[in-house]
Amino acid sequence: MPDPRLSVITQRLNNVSEIIAVSGGKGGVGKSLIASTLALILTKKGYSVGLFDLDFTSPSTHLILNTSGMFPKEEAGILPPVINDMKYMSIIHYSGEHTLPLRGEAISNALIELFAITRWGSLDYLILDMPPGITDVTLDLIRFIKTVRFLIITTPSTLAFETVKKLTSFLHLVQIPILGIIENMQLDQSVSLKQRIVDLALPYSGTISYDPAVEGALGNINKLLDTSFAEQLKKIVSTVFPRKLLT
Repeated sequence: MPDPRLSVITQRLNNVSEIIAVSGGKGGVGKSLIASTLALILTKKGYSVGLFDLDFTSPSTHLILNTSGMFPKEEAGILPPVINDMKYMSIIHYSGEHTLPLRGEAISNALIELFAITRWGSLDYLILDMPPGITDVTLDLIRFIKTVRFLIITTPSTLAFETVKKLTSFLHLVQIPILGIIENMQLDQSVSLKQRIVDLALPYSGTISYDPAVEGALGNINKLLDTSFAEQLKKIVSTVFPRKLLT
């Protein structure tokens, strides 16, 4: 028998124009930082934006954004708290700092439940911070949200890119659109994966060089948006999102 919550999810997302999953082949590539900063940049541009942290085992967007003391409200579902004019939801609201040893059906149940109860309202963009790789969350997401598009984050590391190749190959197989691939934390401009990405007919969206100031800006939104990292991300937003998505 179909899970009745899946039809509720469709209703919850009816007024969300674009759903963007920020993902990567492995951890440590700056996925959560880019998802958080991207959501902030789009908000500053005047769009209505939501950020949903779906990395249940290692959530970190709450630390990047400093959401301490913010909690959802119950009102015919759950209303996500608002930070800097952006709606924000995370499993951290319920688990606190405790680790959630979820797997298989438990992960699917948690994911479906959070999507079913969260009232996003009308949004231009819902940014999803995904766990790395092809996980249960990834598989479930593309199963019940057919309109999702993926933004892939990698580093110049060959090892990181090998995992990205697997992820993008899978997304092509299941016909999920890839908006672009961002090469993050570049240390040497002569070392780039751009040609390898282009050779695979994948959309290369740009490079962000390593910015040591980011660490000291975590938890301070205004300081984060003033970093070189954020400025570089701003410049490639128009490449990552086709013009039709930004109108």
